Amino acid sequence: MTIKQPLLALTAILLSSVCAYAADLRAPVAPAPIPASCKAEITFPAYGGIIKQNPNPACLTIGGFGDIYVGGAVTGYFYTQPNQYTFSPAPLPSDRAGRVDVSNLMGFIQKADGPFQFYAAFGAYSIPGLGLPIYGTFDQTDLLYSPAPIVFGKYVINDNWSVQGGRMPTLIGSELPFTFQNLNISRGLLFNQENVINQGVQVNYSDGPWAASFAATDGFYSGEINWVTGAITYKIDAANTVGINGGTHFSTYTNFDFVNPFGRRGLRYQYATPAALQNSSIISANYTYADGPWIVTPYVQYTNVESSVVLGLAGAETIGGALLASYAFTDNFALAGRVEYISQSGNRGNPFGQTSVLYGAGSSAFSFTVTPTFTFDRYFVRGEFSTVQLYDITPGLGFGRSGLKTSQERYMLETGITF
Repeated sequence: MTIKQPLLALTAILLSSVCAYAADLRAPVAPAPIPASCKAEITFPAYGGIIKQNPNPACLTIGGFGDIYVGGAVTGYFYTQPNQYTFSPAPLPSDRAGRVDVSNLMGFIQKADGPFQFYAAFGAYSIPGLGLPIYGTFDQTDLLYSPAPIVFGKYVINDNWSVQGGRMPTLIGSELPFTFQNLNISRGLLFNQENVINQGVQVNYSDGPWAASFAATDGFYSGEINWVTGAITYKIDAANTVGINGGTHFSTYTNFDFVNPFGRRGLRYQYATPAALQNSSIISANYTYADGPWIVTPYVQYTNVESSVVLGLAGAETIGGALLASYAFTDNFALAGRVEYISQSGNRGNPFGQTSVLYGAGSSAFSFTVTPTFTFDRYFVRGEFSTVQLYDITPGLGFGRSGLKTSQERYMLETGITF
């Protein structure tokens, strides 16, 4: 063998490698897979019972912006009740013995994936509560949170952290704002002690079974950031979850419109931002079992109202407990119920010794609600019977035009579609 032979062999190997590399460069490179459009999992707003989030919401893909999901709720209701409340000062309408009205005339728009997200709800709504007067839907929309009750933006930092800001549902409690989101048509007695919508900034964290959110807000929609709220949940397993939530004010809010208490601005502050609750603290602990046809949620709640010479508040405490449950007999029919008891500190014999946040110092209340619900695709119809019994009331703060009645039954019917 001469020295040329190994050199020729080595040259051939090098040439074949270069040719192969050149061929690889000429070969088309497969593009990275493009995420399927309109496939985000929609989890907001939350729903309870067999009225569920639309699995196929309307979606628009806008180039350079992403997928925009659109939904809504169009529902109406009828109710009748005895012992309606005393007459309200004008221009606030008086409580009625019965009413036929829309309960939700709302649209939703949201971006639910990517680092920048947003959600907006707009329209008219009713938030009926047990033991409280019910005003017309358009009056409630005006007196509560405006025709745009929820509008917030969200930035997803990573898989664990996100931050959002704007007008958001509260972190407190176990019932949600709007009728179609809940097991029952009316909100309960404990719900009446909680804020519903507030404005501010919220930080969210989740990791495995743990989830936590903390916010700086304006409490009961006051427009002044003077509350901190938080919620922590732990998912024990697929069926069992425990949680604790609450909030408190870190400064006294005094910016109430006492100059014009009966104007629309003054009424909004009285209705959406009651002085006692805006200057209160609240904590709630809950447990939820959700498996198969069953949903069971017991919870306990404590509130403390701060005394204030400036606002004329003597202070008060409430403590209560509730049990919410639902059983789905089929995919289209479920029966839900709620039992509650709540009491206020103080002595009925000294009505000025405590600020009334129920029915006077030392008063208490019991409620029972049952709600059968039928669904047909996105359409639902449900009826409801509820009763509220009052104990140790201060005369004038109970039910009826005279404020002396101690019981109220309510019959309701709601129907409509969610989409």
